[in-house]
Amino acid sequence: MRAPSRTDCGQSSVELVALLPLVFVVGVAILTVLSARAASGQAAAAAHAGAMALIQEGDAAAAARAALPAPARRRSEIHVDGRRIAVTVRPLAKPALLAAALAATASANAGPEPER
Repeated sequence: MRAPSRTDCGQSSVELVALLPLVFVVGVAILTVLSARAASGQAAAAAHAGAMALIQEGDAAAAARAALPAPARRRSEIHVDGRRIAVTVRPLAKPALLAAALAATASANAGPEPER
């Protein structure tokens, strides 16, 4: 077995430098997918909170907005239609086109109108 020469060490350094951009891109892709998954959970929790507010005859949009974390409130849309609420949350991703493509929408239904 021979001892590693100087050229072998240089080759390893070149290979490492060549792989760094690939590692960076894979890391960003993983973080983007995790951000999209978090947006999905946030949308579901907010829709559920809005439906609970409808059941209790409260303000569904305000309850859904309050259920979202503060940073996600700016990236969300809340629509109330009768006894149904839909919440869309865009993940924190760049560029904006990617965030729009990965947006998560969740809806909840508060059931039929209560009899009075």
